[in-house]
This record gives sequence, C-alpha cells and structure tokens, in this order.
Amino acid sequence: MRSLAGLAALAALAGLAGCGSSAPLFLSDGRPTTQVQCPDSQTSCEQQARAACGGAFDTVRQSTDDGQRTLLYACKAK
Repeated sequence: MRSLAGLAALAALAGLAGCGSSAPLFLSDGRPTTQVQCPDSQTSCEQQARAACGGAFDTVRQSTDDGQRTLLYACKAK
C-alpha cells in the first residue's frame, strides 16, 4: 500500500513537470525573481516592483497579452 502511494506521488510530480514553463525562482547571481500581473500599464507593474524592492529592480522579462501585462523582475542587490 505504501509503495502505491509513493508511485502515485511520483506520477503527480512527473505530470506537474510537464506543465508549461514557469519563471525561474532565482537568477544566476542568486537573486530571487518575482512575477506580477497588472492591467496593460507599464507604470502599474513598475510601481509594484519598485515598492516591493524598495527602489531599483532589474526587468528579467515582460509581456502583454489581452490587455494584461506580466513583469518578471529581480530587486537590485543593495
């Protein structure tokens, strides 16, 4: 019974691994990344990033789809 539960957990993890790509948790320099979504307004996403970082941040990736902007950023090292 225990091995059956283990196999089910393994199958679930394998299934999740196949889901679409996700943002990296950390940049190569070790800084964590954060993704925010906001209405198609660059300033709104930038304001959120600036507030969370306490100032400066680096844009890792940004996109706009159907009026929704997605910004992936990392706070600048202090």
